[in-house]
Amino acid sequence: MMAGKVFLNDRLIDTEQAGVSVTDSGLLYGAGLFETMRSRNGVVFRLQDHLDRLFLSAATLSITHSYDKSYLSGAIDEVLKDDQLKDARLRLTLTGGPLADSEEQRKPTLLVTAAQFRPYPADYYTTGVLVVLCPFRQNATDPTCGHKTTCYYPRLLALNLARQRRAAEAVWFTTENHLAEGCVSNIFLVKDAILQTPPAQTPVLPGIARKTVLQLARGQSIEVVEKDLYIADLLDADEVFLTNVIMEVLPVTNVEKHTVGDGKVGPITQRLREGFVQAIEQECRRQP
Repeated sequence: MMAGKVFLNDRLIDTEQAGVSVTDSGLLYGAGLFETMRSRNGVVFRLQDHLDRLFLSAATLSITHSYDKSYLSGAIDEVLKDDQLKDARLRLTLTGGPLADSEEQRKPTLLVTAAQFRPYPADYYTTGVLVVLCPFRQNATDPTCGHKTTCYYPRLLALNLARQRRAAEAVWFTTENHLAEGCVSNIFLVKDAILQTPPAQTPVLPGIARKTVLQLARGQSIEVVEKDLYIADLLDADEVFLTNVIMEVLPVTNVEKHTVGDGKVGPITQRLREGFVQAIEQECRRQP
């Protein structure tokens, strides 16, 4: 359930009183961006990385705004403090704002919401999950591809289809049949102890958890390769796992009817999951 107050544009406001213009470009056309974040002990995990990605996407997609990163950090902190949430799932949404006659008159819409953190089921991490192949394709020529935009319905539709089949995720491929990502996650394979993942230029979303896992792997002396991957690579992998800041490192033991490896959570997946959990604990310690 969403917390009692949200930050809308320039102030905290009761959730029930919050509203956006009927001419908001994000509402009408999906001209917006969002970041899903995780906080622990009132500290947002890798906040700077989230804001860096948001600002880069805003500049690339011409979503103009006058905010700086310290202002957004302050807005997030206000929501967490007001609702006294220690462990939370946050969403920051930034749209082009209400339509206006000129760019100078347009004001962006900023919304920060928070809810109590709800982890994925514990048995997902001990036995692994099923994923299915997405019936849709992502197109590298789509200007929004690789950005976390509010044009998210295709992802939700694919995820709903996966859940109807009792799967945790649907895996997307590009129109050129390159392995890409999940609906809400990045994907990694392990083959012969080498960690593999599609390059950001596929394009895939440059996930914050993806970046964290790549850093952890190199720190653990695990060989990492970012390269074009295909369905054969996915089915031939010894281990498969998914990442985002909410699911952390989620093992995959079945792709459709195919069993990944020996059908158990693999050792490299387990090492990286443990490292990810430790990273959250270490980086989200509230300073006295």
